[in-house]
Amino acid sequence: MIPVSDKNARQDVVPTAVKAPPKRAQLPFLDLQSQFESIREEVVSAVTRVLESQHFILGPEVAAFEQELSKALDLKFAITCASGSDALLLALMAIEVAPGDEIITTPFTFVATAGSIARLGARPVFVDIDPGTYNIDPRLIEAALTPKTRAVIPVHLFGMSADLDPILELAKRRSVAVIEDAAQAIGARYKGRQVGSIGTFGCFSFFPSKNLGGAGDGGMVGTNDAVLADRLSLLRTHGSRTKYEYELIGMNSRLDALQAAILRVKFPHLSSWTSGRQRKAERYRVLFREYHLDPVVKLPPTAPEYFHVFNQFVIRVKKRDQLRTHLQKAGIPTEIYYPKPLHLQPAFAYLGYKQGAFPHAESVSNEVLALPVYSELEDWQQDAIVEAIGHFYGVSR
Repeated sequence: MIPVSDKNARQDVVPTAVKAPPKRAQLPFLDLQSQFESIREEVVSAVTRVLESQHFILGPEVAAFEQELSKALDLKFAITCASGSDALLLALMAIEVAPGDEIITTPFTFVATAGSIARLGARPVFVDIDPGTYNIDPRLIEAALTPKTRAVIPVHLFGMSADLDPILELAKRRSVAVIEDAAQAIGARYKGRQVGSIGTFGCFSFFPSKNLGGAGDGGMVGTNDAVLADRLSLLRTHGSRTKYEYELIGMNSRLDALQAAILRVKFPHLSSWTSGRQRKAERYRVLFREYHLDPVVKLPPTAPEYFHVFNQFVIRVKKRDQLRTHLQKAGIPTEIYYPKPLHLQPAFAYLGYKQGAFPHAESVSNEVLALPVYSELEDWQQDAIVEAIGHFYGVSR
């Protein structure tokens, strides 16, 4: 179990005195417009370069981006594809997951994690989460293993790594693959290692809301296995390496050159944007302490061996839905990741899970609330957010 505390939160971050915002100041949940303005000329130049080349599918832009990704993420191979969902699907196809196979994962995640399993006719097998981290609880995985188990998919939820060492040890002992769902966690680290480079595969998403987001869908599968990398490259292009010759039954999941060019512009900024998110997360912690909200607001977990990149800043509160309505009236947007765990979704009713099967996932889904967190978020906006939460719970500085 991961030790969870606020001990590594910076104590020297002191909110500055700022002008109070208008009573109903509206702020975006994610300010992609401001991000774009900071790199407008670079993006326009990159897009123009691709348009002038008239090379839109794979090609040199994609190859260059894959090389840059593999180097930065400590991967031998980075194989881009059309989306983060396809990344998961391709990883499962690369190890030849078939109908009747079982894949263990968490019910507290985005639907694509389990949907990719079901699309191949395999069975998602859920285990509950660690309530301290919201990630899959490694202690529960072994009991869910059967002779049909082919892989475990730990999800690095909200930008914080799952506890991988016990999962990897168990997977090695039982000869199953580990597919890291790092869609929300590019740049995150686990005990000094880049997430996505530790298991059999690492699956990433470049959806616009991600820390590294494109101007549309995009994804990547990383691996350190040359044979698997070759299979992935074949699978994403209809199973073909030579025109009209098909070695495997694959799919069409290629990254557009336009997306690669835009992502290449953004990628060098990822580190500074991540630092900005971490600073905003630290400042939230200071503000919540100043408002004495600790008894009613559980903040995101931290631990020294985890490098959290805060794709989301998720608090856990009682009266979540009433608080969200209160914040909405104050012009403060929030999101819920995720309001209903997958085992209770109609699409997965055929699995036979019932209410109460995974109590931690069910409890958390009723209490989590994501607050705005991004580099461009201003101090007065954070002040307004925490002040409004304090007002709801009847406390002030």
